[in-house]
Amino acid sequence: MRVSTRGRYALRLMLDLAMNNTGEPVRLKDVAKRQEISEKYLEQIISILNKAGFVKSVRGPAGGYSLKRKPEEYTVGMILRLTEGSLAPVDCVEDGTDCGRADQCVTVLLWKKLNDAINGVVDNITLADLVDWQMQKANEYVI
Repeated sequence: MRVSTRGRYALRLMLDLAMNNTGEPVRLKDVAKRQEISEKYLEQIISILNKAGFVKSVRGPAGGYSLKRKPEEYTVGMILRLTEGSLAPVDCVEDGTDCGRADQCVTVLLWKKLNDAINGVVDNITLADLVDWQMQKANEYVI
């Protein structure tokens, strides 16, 4: 499994919204500057997140974006699946896929274990966990 730029940037965008949650909408321009990501690219990603109901948008001069739910209600898996699609390492272990060779293929066991491990990680780390990790990392740099 390889996470694309879109998936990585979506996580960074959601983390930035969580970190800068002051009750006021966060401008995409500010996120782009902090994250050093093209504002145009973030517009594409925020559109996906908005359509899925992950963020809410406020129009106007004081507009911007904010999380629709609490950070602990989003998992990394939710965000990555939205932007990446399936996280399965191979097609034969995706939900709803039936491989005609599964009965005689020993490598399917490997792919299932890898798939379970990936899902076990991304489905058990929340946006709130990432916020905590970011705060810890920031504290490491305080002298």
